[in-house]
Amino acid sequence: MTARTTRRTKTAQSRIAAVGAIAVAGALILTGCGDQTDKSSDTGSSDTSASAPLADKLPADIKKAGVVKVGSDIAYPPVEYMESGKAVGIDPDIADALGKQLGVKFEFQNGKFDQLIVGLQSKRFNAVMSAMSDTKDRQNGIDSATGKKAGNGIDFVDYFTAGTSILVQKGNPKGVKTLDDLCGKVVALQRGTTSEGIAKAQSEKCKKDGKKAITLQTFDTDPEALLRLKQGASVADLNDFPVAAYNAKTSGGGKDFEVTGEQIEAGPYGIGVSKESTQLRDALQAAMTAIIENGEYAKILEKWNVKDGAVTEAKINGGS
Repeated sequence: MTARTTRRTKTAQSRIAAVGAIAVAGALILTGCGDQTDKSSDTGSSDTSASAPLADKLPADIKKAGVVKVGSDIAYPPVEYMESGKAVGIDPDIADALGKQLGVKFEFQNGKFDQLIVGLQSKRFNAVMSAMSDTKDRQNGIDSATGKKAGNGIDFVDYFTAGTSILVQKGNPKGVKTLDDLCGKVVALQRGTTSEGIAKAQSEKCKKDGKKAITLQTFDTDPEALLRLKQGASVADLNDFPVAAYNAKTSGGGKDFEVTGEQIEAGPYGIGVSKESTQLRDALQAAMTAIIENGEYAKILEKWNVKDGAVTEAKINGGS
């Protein structure tokens, strides 16, 4: 969801492992990874010990409740997806490690990606963790589509790095290699993501270059966009590299899709919190720093074969 608002058009060298490295377990993306209703899923971070080293850094109400409520679009493997009624993946594993440091559970609640910030600001969630790119627009509450102020913005604690990739049908029948190759074509993707911003910016570039604009088909979830691509109703889907690579590896036994070209605009994912939740933000940063230093973070990324996306520092609002 790399993913996922005002965008640039420059490309970046791949910073995640090659497609063949994403060999992780889980249901195929097109066979159902959880619906978009408001369901909760415990990540398993229930080891709420009084000896948790960073428990005292939490706000008193969260410490008392023993739960951090996390908004997430749980349909984005391998970052987060549903398996046997439970949220699994990179984000839930990192949340589990953070929970051990803070002495609380991280309870994932499923929702539509483009509504997660709204849910955060209405206090439905304490945090958002959903492969969400840390961008200046999101920090400042700017609607990237209009460039206008749309809210108070949120803060981020950065925890991973990824770029956007172009996913095409296996064999790349349309010969797509770069964003320029999408001019005049149909592209399917998830609504409200960084990928949508990239596609819209590219469409404007196409028109300025005297070419036809991109026809965008946007959906609530990435699996819906992938289905359109699989059916041949679009020529490409744009999504975060770990997700694109996972789908290329697993969907149809590796026969449905492939990743083409280089990553675009590699940048940080962040755990989102409201501007008012500075104590929670700082507690999350301290917990991220702790698991980076004690090696738990590296073990999680190695488990999911995405260690090249590791950050060395848990920055606050490090995105551009």
